[in-house]
Amino acid sequence: MVLTLNVGNTHITMGGYENDKLLFSARLRTDPVGSSDEYAIKLEDLLRLNGRNRADVDGAILGSVVPVLTGPLLSALHKLFSVKVLTVGPGLKSGLQLCIDNPAQLGAELLCAAVAALEEAAPPLVIINVDTALSMMAVNAKRQLVGGVILPGPQLSMNALIQGTAQLPQVDLRAHPDSVLATNTVSCLQAGGVLGTACMLDGLLDRFLKELGGEAQVFATGTLASSIRSSCRTPILYRKTLILDGLYAIWKRNLKKN
Repeated sequence: MVLTLNVGNTHITMGGYENDKLLFSARLRTDPVGSSDEYAIKLEDLLRLNGRNRADVDGAILGSVVPVLTGPLLSALHKLFSVKVLTVGPGLKSGLQLCIDNPAQLGAELLCAAVAALEEAAPPLVIINVDTALSMMAVNAKRQLVGGVILPGPQLSMNALIQGTAQLPQVDLRAHPDSVLATNTVSCLQAGGVLGTACMLDGLLDRFLKELGGEAQVFATGTLASSIRSSCRTPILYRKTLILDGLYAIWKRNLKKN
C-alpha cells in the first residue's frame, strides 16, 4: 500500500492506495507546533482506525504547503516505516509543465490536484482548491499550468467578518439560501457567504474560460461547501480526494527513479 499525505494549513489528509484503488482516506487538524513524535502517533492511530498497520505500507509520498511541518511529518514517516518516502517538489516528475514565474512557489496541493484532474479529463482545465485560502489555477490545452488566483477562503472571510463585528453570529455555510432577499441576520450572513462566494467564483471562472479559449472543465476539491457549488452557474466537478489522487499519480510516475 502507498501512503499519501497532504499537509494543508487547516487539515492534514491521508490516503492509502493499492493497485490503483483508494482503500481509505482520513483527516487530521493541522497543528503547526506538533512534534514528529506526536504526528507519528496520530498517523499510526489513523492507520489502525482504518484497519491497517505499519507492515501494510510499501511507500509514501508527502505534499506540504506548511514548510514548518514538512520536516516533522517526514521524520514521523521515517520513524514509522522503513520505506521510500517522496516529497513533492523540484526533482519529481509530474507530467505537467509549469509556465509560471517561480515554479518552486506553486503549492504542492495545486500541482497534485492538477495532475489528478488531467488523469480524468482532457485540458484545458480550471482547478479550485479550498482550504484556509481559495486557490484557482488554469491548465491550458498544451497541459501547461499557466497561472491563477489566490484569495481568502469563504470560511476565513466569514470568520474575519464575525471577529470584526460586535453582534454578528457564526453561521453554517453549508446552508442552502432560498433567496438573496434574506430577512434575518443569520440568513443574511448565509446568503452573503454562500451566494456571494458563488457569484465571485462564476465571475472569476468566466474570465478564466475567456483566457483559455472559451471552454474548460472545472474541478474543485477541499472544503468548498455543496451549497456554494450548487449555487454556481458554472458546472463544477467536485472530487473530495483529488489531491490524494494526484499524490498517488506522482508516486507512480516516479516509481522507477532512484
